[in-house]
Amino acid sequence: MLVRAGLALLALVQGALAVWALLAPRAFYDDFPGGGRAWVSPLGPYDEHLVRDVGALSLALTVVLVAALVSLDRRLVLVAGLAYLAWSVPHLAFHLTADDVLPAGDRVASEAGQLLTTLIAAALALDALRARDRARPRTPA
Repeated sequence: MLVRAGLALLALVQGALAVWALLAPRAFYDDFPGGGRAWVSPLGPYDEHLVRDVGALSLALTVVLVAALVSLDRRLVLVAGLAYLAWSVPHLAFHLTADDVLPAGDRVASEAGQLLTTLIAAALALDALRARDRARPRTPA
């Protein structure tokens, strides 16, 4: 149940980012995360190609997360968790060093959200690894 919830949350987050960045890249750049806040535009000039690439990569990650969610295959859950970590750890590291241009409350919200999703992905990967270890036949010593 928790694995399914974690995968669903990550897929919803990535899917929403993907759709927004692909269908309205300028609005994503100017207005992310919404609600009158702007977390992308203070970090550098607009580049439609880059925003659309981020959207496309978010869509690809969403596909992997949804496949893991539907199948709940341990190996696919592991791959989905590791794929998310491959994206989120460098992303979080960047923001921890570059978000000083954001207001303090926005910085906390941005980094806390990124940390939360990174921890969820790590928990999914660890759970899948533990399940693999539990499934292995024990050999006598």
